Amino acid sequence: MTNEFHNFSLTTEYIELIKLLKLLNLVESGADAKIVVEEGLVKYNGEVEFRKRKKLRAGDTVIFQNNTITIS
Repeated sequence: MTNEFHNFSLTTEYIELIKLLKLLNLVESGADAKIVVEEGLVKYNGEVEFRKRKKLRAGDTVIFQNNTITIS
């Protein structure tokens, strides 16, 4: 498996974690996004993140499966 790197440019001050996963089509639905976060499958800045509505801002990094997303 290869890692995929994504850069997500904010158009507002922040984006919520589950919205980012859905927007980048890394999950099928918002419900799926909530599940993967609840199950501890998402890392935020190197730590497992359980807050579905975690506000992501420029400089943050999210890792889900083989995807590394940098927020800018």
